Amino acid sequence: MTILDFVGTTTPARPGIALVELSDALWRITRSTGEVLGYIESVDELDGRRFHAKRLLTNQSRTLPLGDFWSFSDALDCFRL
Repeated sequence: MTILDFVGTTTPARPGIALVELSDALWRITRSTGEVLGYIESVDELDGRRFHAKRLLTNQSRTLPLGDFWSFSDALDCFRL
């Protein structure tokens, strides 16, 4: 389990889940305890902006792709508790 101190401002996104904006196109998804759940990356493509959700694997520094979404909210739903 990866637990990080929060960098910058956290934004409550869903009950028990917070966002840390790392750049204009990258967000860290955490539990309110600081446990890192994964990341959402925004990518501009020919068809429009897509959001790639990636789950951080427990006790590893690897991520598992969860999917590509047309809305940030849909990508965030992958991390529901």
